[in-house]
Amino acid sequence: MTESDSFGTFFLPGPTEVRPEVLRGMTRPMIPHRGKEFEALFARVQGGLQQVFVTSRPVFIATASATGLMEAGIRCAPAGRVLSLVNGAFSARFAHIAEACGRDVTRLEIPWGLVHDPTEVDRILASGDFSVVTVVHSETSTGALNEIRAISDVAHRHGATCLIDSVSGVGGAELRFDEWKLDYVLTGSQKAIAIPPGLAFAVASDAFMQRLAAEPASGSARGAYFDLAEFESYARKNQAPNTPAISLYYALDTQLEAIVREGIEKRWKRHAEMALRTVMWAEDLSDGVPGLRILARPEGRSPTVSAIVLPDGVTSDRIVAGVAAEGFTIGAGYGKLKSGTIRIGHMGDHTVAGVERCLEACERVLCA
Repeated sequence: MTESDSFGTFFLPGPTEVRPEVLRGMTRPMIPHRGKEFEALFARVQGGLQQVFVTSRPVFIATASATGLMEAGIRCAPAGRVLSLVNGAFSARFAHIAEACGRDVTRLEIPWGLVHDPTEVDRILASGDFSVVTVVHSETSTGALNEIRAISDVAHRHGATCLIDSVSGVGGAELRFDEWKLDYVLTGSQKAIAIPPGLAFAVASDAFMQRLAAEPASGSARGAYFDLAEFESYARKNQAPNTPAISLYYALDTQLEAIVREGIEKRWKRHAEMALRTVMWAEDLSDGVPGLRILARPEGRSPTVSAIVLPDGVTSDRIVAGVAAEGFTIGAGYGKLKSGTIRIGHMGDHTVAGVERCLEACERVLCA
């Protein structure tokens, strides 16, 4: 993938930079969302999204943030206790959503920056009667990458359904929905898929949907707007269950053409290379800037976002402002890590060369 001189300065860990061609695609005229033209558009983006998720299942498209499909997963999951695996701000949010939906939630919390050990998850599941496990694939607050395939397998051994937030994973981190026999995976439009915020995507397994179909709709806690049974019913007709954000569908249509052209495995590889370059930069710079390090451990680092621990006395506000003066946008830390870390989103259509330019700007500020 090539990169023009004018592209590649926005390295926030979501929303990520959007190519001009994608933005221009959003200027196409409105069409009826119950007409044949929209159905053709829906069918095209379905085909592209299935390649991104590596699935033959319908991909649900919600005009909402990814939080909407997090709540949908909780509301449509089997009844019973929920085990929420928490290792950062967004996995804690998943647990909070489950609690807000009235579920009985147990949190398995580990220090931010670490990843969950499937063996420990196995032990906890064996000690209690849990029907659902929630886990974040790529934890955007820390740059940690959980082993979702292994965790899902452990959940299945105990008869539990595994709900996976892959908001900053899908499209940048390897995920093979069908082959890995996953239950439910959701993501958002503004991360590695690299279109503007406003759409959310999810895939549910056939077994997940069969269980949902067996439950009576009357009195169900699954609600209406985020009833996944409705999403599947309409997706099979190449329609949205409610009024879609048509301009964002146009952006998605344009972007998926590029993603399919690149190929999902090559896209995963490019993201891994950007992450590796960031790790090497931090390790090299740490000699001259003591205390600088990647927060996540080597055994579990996201290919899409890196959280970088700053030296004592250096605040994220100062670094972010300094890098902005150099012409690049990066993120401060998130939640309790806000002041002591910075985050670089190396995802979407960025390249190693673009990341290097950003890192050079970061280095100038850190060494000033």
